Amino acid sequence: MTALLERDRGLVWHPYAPLDGPSPYAVRGASGTRLQLEAADGTRFDVVDAMSSWWCAIHGYRHPALDAAVHAQVDRFSHVMFGGLTHEPAVRLAEQLVALTPGDLQHVFLADSGSVSVEVALKLAVQYQAAIGRPQRRRFVALRGGYHGDTTGAMSVCDPVDGMHALFPGLVAEQLFLPRPPADDASVDGWVAQAEQLVAEHAETIAGIVVEPVLQGAGGMHVYPPVCVTALRRIADEHGILLIADEIATGFGRTGTPFGVDHAGVVPDVMCVGKALTGGYLSLAAVLCTGEVGRTVRTLLHGPTFMGNPLACAVASASLDLLPAHAARVPGIASELAVALKPAAALGSVRDVRVLGAVGVVQLTGPVDVVAVTRAALERGVWVRPFRDLVYTMPPYICAPDEIATIGAAVTGAIEQVHG
Repeated sequence: MTALLERDRGLVWHPYAPLDGPSPYAVRGASGTRLQLEAADGTRFDVVDAMSSWWCAIHGYRHPALDAAVHAQVDRFSHVMFGGLTHEPAVRLAEQLVALTPGDLQHVFLADSGSVSVEVALKLAVQYQAAIGRPQRRRFVALRGGYHGDTTGAMSVCDPVDGMHALFPGLVAEQLFLPRPPADDASVDGWVAQAEQLVAEHAETIAGIVVEPVLQGAGGMHVYPPVCVTALRRIADEHGILLIADEIATGFGRTGTPFGVDHAGVVPDVMCVGKALTGGYLSLAAVLCTGEVGRTVRTLLHGPTFMGNPLACAVASASLDLLPAHAARVPGIASELAVALKPAAALGSVRDVRVLGAVGVVQLTGPVDVVAVTRAALERGVWVRPFRDLVYTMPPYICAPDEIATIGAAVTGAIEQVHG
């Protein structure tokens, strides 16, 4: 494995890391909730994956039902083009998504990844406005602190200043941004008034409002009141604007309800889902829209080569079959995370500790030493991937109470060791 790491260095880019950056850890194996890793110095670790492989492996690794779904589909056919053709895995998955999502979301576009699903949603909104005689409506309202992906259109609705895409002015479209939603109810009225004013001033140019419901993920793991989403739904309706819910991180039970919008009791016009859709087996996402939007647009101008990939659809369908039983564990995980992470709040380097569903966040008073905290957590039996000023966990839904306790102790211990 040390030879593998040497081959990797300077050859392969890793996310948001320089070619000559800190060495990654080599994966020797993965099963259930655990990863078997090896460091560049030869140290081996057998640890709980507190990240669900960036929030997608909700059922853990090598789940028998998901393995079986992939094997069975390989024996039929692995891929066919979706242009002019269809197949059982894609249709069954679309039926499941329509049944699972709220309200009148009844049309499904199968995309390659979460970021691509956002691209499709933006194009869908622009096509919709043009189809009803408003071709000038081509801009979007998004939220400061938001993150929606790394492709060009998705970058345009990410936070333009504090986000990860500030290096690309002029490449991405200039959108309209609301302040980050407040963290508590006390400041909601003022925030809603700002939203009403911004949208009213620019309504004739706005195609849609893009929002991560109740939890902004990669933009800072920020939790905010559901009433903000309720207000955006009302404002969108008042001005004939589509509400686009980016549920890529929040969907499939992660926040304690089936979807983030369920906290607010609203139905978006368009919803993007991804990440946990296939249980972490293959890249796949979906865009759902209401009957009205689908009937109005009819032909959506997008068509990826691997659209509706049968392997991905088959394993996604199997993942959704597992979801009811495994998502039922989320309230328990939430309670256990609250207990397990509580000691971190007493550390001098910690600003805030927050839990929403199967999401636990420890925010520091300054930037986290990613390399040192990662290694310290590994030595305590847990894999984490901190960023900015955050050490957080989104564990697999199959984690047992003792594993959640281990995660909490490792996060707290690593922060204390490195930051005090």
